Amino acid sequence: MKRLTLFVLCILSLNISLAQNRKLPLDTVVITQHNVTVNGSAFTYTAKTGTQPVWDELGEPIASLHYTYYTRNNVKDRASRPLLISFNGGPGSGSVWMHLAYTGPRILKIDDEGYPVQPYGVKQNPYSILDVTDIVYVNPANTGYSRTIPESGKEVDRSKFFGINADIKYLAEWLNTFVTRNNRWSSPKYIIGESYGGTRVMGLALELQNQQWMYLNGVIMVSPADYKVIRTDGPVSNALNLPYYTAAAWYQKALDNNLQQKDLLDILPESEAYTINTLIPAIAKGGFISEEEKNSVAEKMAYYSGLSKKEILDHNLVVPTSYFWKGLLRDRSGYTIGRLDSRYLGLDKQISGSRPDYNSELTSWLHSFTPAINYYLQEELQFKTDIKYNMFGPVRPWDNKDDNTRDNLRQAMAQNPYLHVLVQSGYYDGATTYFNAKYTMWQIDPSGRMKDRFEFKGYRSGHMMYLRKEDLEKANSDIRSFIEKTMSKGKSAKY
Repeated sequence: MKRLTLFVLCILSLNISLAQNRKLPLDTVVITQHNVTVNGSAFTYTAKTGTQPVWDELGEPIASLHYTYYTRNNVKDRASRPLLISFNGGPGSGSVWMHLAYTGPRILKIDDEGYPVQPYGVKQNPYSILDVTDIVYVNPANTGYSRTIPESGKEVDRSKFFGINADIKYLAEWLNTFVTRNNRWSSPKYIIGESYGGTRVMGLALELQNQQWMYLNGVIMVSPADYKVIRTDGPVSNALNLPYYTAAAWYQKALDNNLQQKDLLDILPESEAYTINTLIPAIAKGGFISEEEKNSVAEKMAYYSGLSKKEILDHNLVVPTSYFWKGLLRDRSGYTIGRLDSRYLGLDKQISGSRPDYNSELTSWLHSFTPAINYYLQEELQFKTDIKYNMFGPVRPWDNKDDNTRDNLRQAMAQNPYLHVLVQSGYYDGATTYFNAKYTMWQIDPSGRMKDRFEFKGYRSGHMMYLRKEDLEKANSDIRSFIEKTMSKGKSAKY
């Protein structure tokens, strides 16, 4: 009995020891070869997936970031071939979303509108932009497989990673190393960020340029989150939601018939103009608005939102998005609508209330993305690890102070005549709305002297517009066109 107990204790001790040592390799890479057909043209490519350290000022590793890097094979002049650096957002989200559903050579198996299907898995992406640019997908600290590294006997210094400015600083340094290791200094460079990644890439544009001396040709913001607007409670922030309400209500067939019978793109300019010219000034008047004007505005908001005039008056003209998601279909079908994509429906415990029980679109996406990324990285790309892939990692509390990223992008553009910006948004995104993205674009350069270097593209879907097959093709085509027309082609960088 003693011998058996000793044996069991030894096994337990071994298991505990192994569990304690479960960690990601600090610096490693796995290389595999693949093929894909894009826009009818077949070619082969190399996938490198691995880890690269983040170092502190003393050269000690403080984190290991996981990445996947795709290069098209048989390229004669790699120096003139673009490199696209891809981030998602959160903050705290891995790069899985755009990697496995948008720009990469493989996409997850979903139906044409973006809903999960079984069996889970991946398939070729016939619209990938790998035909025109190499791509690296980066997982910031604690997202995906990436992890921080505590010093011996000490806690991780979270201030070095988890805040707007810290995030930008260490990622720019990491990218310098990546570009050096992969001999891409000569290549035209583009950076793309989705959601919070929009804030990230606005800041990185200047940080890369001024601290790493790395100049970009383009910044692409996908459903960008601009916290200069989102986190400020005021007339502008509140009013900017109305055109999104119009779009979501149109999709759900909840608008007045005069609007419902028109095409979406015919009615959005009306709602946008009303927001800018009438709604912002009306909300700015607060409690001192006249009853006559208040009633008139509420009636027009009801017309453009699908909500009742009473609901809008009950909210003093400021209707929270959470209420809209819960209330739009309350008296029609009783379903809620999705936050990040209002095409999706949810089923709550009770129809009454002021906010949905859950995000119907996000649960749907995690349904298909999580098994797909785990299968793909481990089985197709052969990156074997017991580390959990963090779809959303532990990065909070997040330091949002001193957010100058919008002006940082302006300054980077002013200093670099090559630098252009593409903004992509889905009309049914209720978290980072398309009109908020337009407003951000308008505010970056108040002088208006660089407005010909900005481009906005809208799509009939939500936050991740690429989940809808029609928009997957269109949005990738828009990026491809943006890259092709912003290549220098021998033109000097000067005004």
